[in-house]
Amino acid sequence: MGMMTGLMSLLFGGGRNAIVETVEVFRENAESSAQRGFTLQNAALSQLAAEFAVPRKGGFDRFMDGVNRVPRPALVFGILAMFVAAMADPVWFAARMAGLSLVPEPLWWLLGIIVSFYFGARHQVKGQEFQRALAETYSRVPGVMGNIEALDALEAPPAEEALHDNPALADWQRDAG
Repeated sequence: MGMMTGLMSLLFGGGRNAIVETVEVFRENAESSAQRGFTLQNAALSQLAAEFAVPRKGGFDRFMDGVNRVPRPALVFGILAMFVAAMADPVWFAARMAGLSLVPEPLWWLLGIIVSFYFGARHQVKGQEFQRALAETYSRVPGVMGNIEALDALEAPPAEEALHDNPALADWQRDAG
């Protein structure tokens, strides 16, 4: 029995688990990974807590915190309002977009630079693609207005003359009335 114990000790090491150590070469130990993840998350949360541990001194700090939270929601609500305005009154919306098309290109570039620095975007290409798409959309306004007028015409009740032009409808009305 001593010889077998010695042989197993030689193969698997004294007090170590060679199979586990071999498998860990090919596959990460889940328990160790979870512990490392916990440590990393704990360190990140501690850093975040330390950043906000300093109490704000006065009203100006609170005001500036509020101002810094305004632009993103304002842009989102503004864009949603533009969609609503485009559906509610397409002519009014088209007139405003026509006015925007008169803004000189350097001002668009300046606005693009300010917005890109604020939000971290560095690509002015997206802004120019937006201008082209806006011009394309604006060019479709007459067709959309024609479609809306056609839809309105479909909802209008038929004229009395049109009823008498259809013999089947006239018979039905005579029988029903």
